[in-house]
Amino acid sequence: MTSFDTTPQLNVWRATLALAVVFVMLATTGWTALHSHRETTALQASVDKWDHGRLHGRHLPDAGSAPARLARFFASLTAHDRARLAHRYPLAVGNMNGAPVGLRYRANHLALEQAREVERKRMHDSRLSTAGQQDAGRRMQRYETLTSPGRHILAFDPAGSGRVAEVFGNLRKAERITVVVPGVDTDLLTFQRTNRPYSAPVGMAKALHAAERAARPSTRTAVIAWADYTAPDGLGVDAATGLRAAEGAVRLNALLRALPGHAPVSMVCHSYGSVVCGVAARGMPRRVTDIAVAASPGMRVPSAARLGTSARLWAMRDATDWVQDVPYLELGGLGHGADPVGSGFGARVLSARDAQGHAGYFQPGTDSLRNLADVAVGAYDAVTCARENDACRAGLPGTTTAGRA
Repeated sequence: MTSFDTTPQLNVWRATLALAVVFVMLATTGWTALHSHRETTALQASVDKWDHGRLHGRHLPDAGSAPARLARFFASLTAHDRARLAHRYPLAVGNMNGAPVGLRYRANHLALEQAREVERKRMHDSRLSTAGQQDAGRRMQRYETLTSPGRHILAFDPAGSGRVAEVFGNLRKAERITVVVPGVDTDLLTFQRTNRPYSAPVGMAKALHAAERAARPSTRTAVIAWADYTAPDGLGVDAATGLRAAEGAVRLNALLRALPGHAPVSMVCHSYGSVVCGVAARGMPRRVTDIAVAASPGMRVPSAARLGTSARLWAMRDATDWVQDVPYLELGGLGHGADPVGSGFGARVLSARDAQGHAGYFQPGTDSLRNLADVAVGAYDAVTCARENDACRAGLPGTTTAGRA
């Protein structure tokens, strides 16, 4: 929900809830059932090729093996052999949880270059409409941007609207890792924006990484802009249900289980991204110490205690954010449940008084961004609570009652 800031969207949301009831009833009776053949994607083709591949006459491990097994496999190879695999199967290796981080960067760079050439040809394909050729041009430009020097792409899938994840900082040497999970209308083309940059995943992650370094200059940090799930397209039926969140939660936990090292991990989840984090929480590894949600429409649980995680839960919402008027309920799978900033939910509520609407939480200089950074680096004594005399810092190591002035 990163790109919507206007009150009329609330009417769309409420109408969606009502219409979705009818939709679900029809779907469960088979009225809307469609049986269509799905073409093999470029990523699946690369994985299939890997699964039938060999190295020095020996079969490669299953691409879906546990990250630990794949990590042992890659560790047993020479640098030359690892490079050979990245060149042979770039999409498979680039998205393989367990493959070395640096190798994934290299493989995804190759995959992006290949995808760029595909779109370059599509731009001049006379069989495509003008709109199709223009779309190919936009995707080609995005791929060119993602292959720029210094970019570290941890995951990439060009299928459909596309999925991508990027790392800021040194992930292998980080002492603190943060994963930013964005909301609706997130895909390859909206992954980065020139206009309103801090409403897009790249801008969010870059701003948060800079704020973390300001909060704890001596701490090595890394931030992942994680748009590696298929987010809902606008405030339609998908945004009112947990289907996309459930699919995203599986992918998110696969990433978390494969992160290198043992550094504590903090989740920063915006809007529908908080729904993803809520569904994923029970399966998150114990190294996830904090989950911070901003502008949340709900986490699909009635209270923080029902998330099933030992991680601390933090929540914030700016007073001007339209999401506060979204119905905080869940009925037959529709809606996302209780309000995370509500007094009975059980989250530690942080100040976001200058976030300036639904998409403003990562704007540099705001209280919201500083609070998210403080949580991410464990500077709990510096956070500012949303309510006077609130105990959001209570029981945390090394904290005082003063907080940030």
